[in-house]
Amino acid sequence: MNELSEQDLHNLAMNVVGEDLQKQGYEFLGVNSQLKRNPQFVALKNKKLHFVIVRAISYPDNPVEYDVVFMETIKEHANKFNARTFYAGVGLAHSEDYEKPLTKDSQYVVNYNGLQEI
Repeated sequence: MNELSEQDLHNLAMNVVGEDLQKQGYEFLGVNSQLKRNPQFVALKNKKLHFVIVRAISYPDNPVEYDVVFMETIKEHANKFNARTFYAGVGLAHSEDYEKPLTKDSQYVVNYNGLQEI
């Protein structure tokens, strides 16, 4: 069935957020698409450094909810660089049946509400 791996889902989420950041005029200084490596995007906008944490969230979990303790740790790290910290949760679901896993052949639905500042 070619179910998408955790890394595949993460890459989809990275693409969604990367396109959004480009449209908003961010300049990428660093992009890290490996799982468990944070932040995923280090970017500049208006001469200000931004750290963006990207998470692929599978249905039925809520992409707006995040691990508060983890994000505070990232924020402390970002503060050392005088950077703003953002969370970008990208909800992904099979378009025909949200309960089904995503596969390489399936259409999918994206639930992304943009960046949330931490």
